[in-house]
Amino acid sequence: MELAVEKYKVGTEPYYLPIKNEVELFEAAYAAKLPAMLKGPTGCGKTRFVEYMAYRLNRPLITVACHEDLSATDLVGRFLLEGEETVWHDGPLTAAVRAGAICYLDEVVEARKDTVVIIHPLTDDRRRLPIEKRGTVIEAPPDFMLVVSYNPGYQSILKDLKQSTRQRFIAMEFDYPEAEAETQIVAKEGGIDEATAADLVKIGHKVRNLRGHGLEEGVSTRLLIYAAQMIAKGISPVEAAEVAICSPITDDRELQRSIREIVTTII
Repeated sequence: MELAVEKYKVGTEPYYLPIKNEVELFEAAYAAKLPAMLKGPTGCGKTRFVEYMAYRLNRPLITVACHEDLSATDLVGRFLLEGEETVWHDGPLTAAVRAGAICYLDEVVEARKDTVVIIHPLTDDRRRLPIEKRGTVIEAPPDFMLVVSYNPGYQSILKDLKQSTRQRFIAMEFDYPEAEAETQIVAKEGGIDEATAADLVKIGHKVRNLRGHGLEEGVSTRLLIYAAQMIAKGISPVEAAEVAICSPITDDRELQRSIREIVTTII
């Protein structure tokens, strides 16, 4: 049974503010039938960028949130009993290949290494997907594209991509935007004025400076937008910063106190 992929079309244009030449790079990779790897910290806009490009290229987007229990069967498909029949159901990767969609494996480093290997034939000049359980091979159409993402900050010996996987992709680096661009994004997505957005961005930049001083990762653009959305609904800026910035990123009392001091100094 094949998935109805038309429902995966991105219907309305997502808001995305290009920071460098990432749009041109992605379009070139798509035209050249190359797989792409997006590298960057949590909440910096990787997923929104893929949604924007799927809309721009008019392709369905099938997203898989990778995790340590994700198996090759979950990606490719499986036989299921339906009444007295055994029916094949495509997995998201197979559905994307059949439909010429963009398949986005989010946080691919979280998946088991034996699962990641299944994508290798799709990432070289073969561009094909073997389905061992059916004894068939699907040729990827020209419109198909494989995109993966991961956060280099969470790499470890146990959770890292093998070189045999890494060197099958072009890699695009993402980071949090510069203050002016981030202010524009937070104001637009959060529904607040630019002056308040600028204050939130100042907080974000100062909190990011705490990395390496007990904080694993700085506050994301996503969390700044959450704070803005809370403010837009009538929550005071200090309270919004508490629930959207201070509490989510750490449980350490001393760090929380430091972040609160940053917030009250700026707002």
